[in-house]
Amino acid sequence: MSDPETPTCRVIRATDTYDGKQGLTYFCGIAAETVGSKGICMHLLTIPPGARAKAHLHENHETAIYILDGETLTLFGDRLQHQMINKAGELVYIPAGVPHLPINLSSKPASAVIARTDPNEQESVVLLPELEALAEEILARLKAAGPSASS
Repeated sequence: MSDPETPTCRVIRATDTYDGKQGLTYFCGIAAETVGSKGICMHLLTIPPGARAKAHLHENHETAIYILDGETLTLFGDRLQHQMINKAGELVYIPAGVPHLPINLSSKPASAVIARTDPNEQESVVLLPELEALAEEILARLKAAGPSASS
């Protein structure tokens, strides 16, 4: 009989999902809840066409993202004043404490592998409802300006 406290290698199949506080649905992956990890969380995310996360920050952990497929626009900064396009094959770094939100403005899904330095990924997510109206204004301007505005 094996001891449940003995560390062992595990395989997780990304078939189950959960709804994150950020408003997106994630595929379950490596986390304290799934494998008992102590310093890392890694999962998959697909953002449907036209979808976006809620404005938020990760209070206590850094995030690394590898874009597998598609393209997103990420708004970031204290007033979401900065933006970057994230394309397949790129790596994105988001420091702890930086307000941000990804948006899929395209007509195709965008998928990514997300790794975080906190095994309890949702615990330090802080929603920023005070930035939601601002996010909507920025999105309306970008949509009115057309596809080249977000490049």
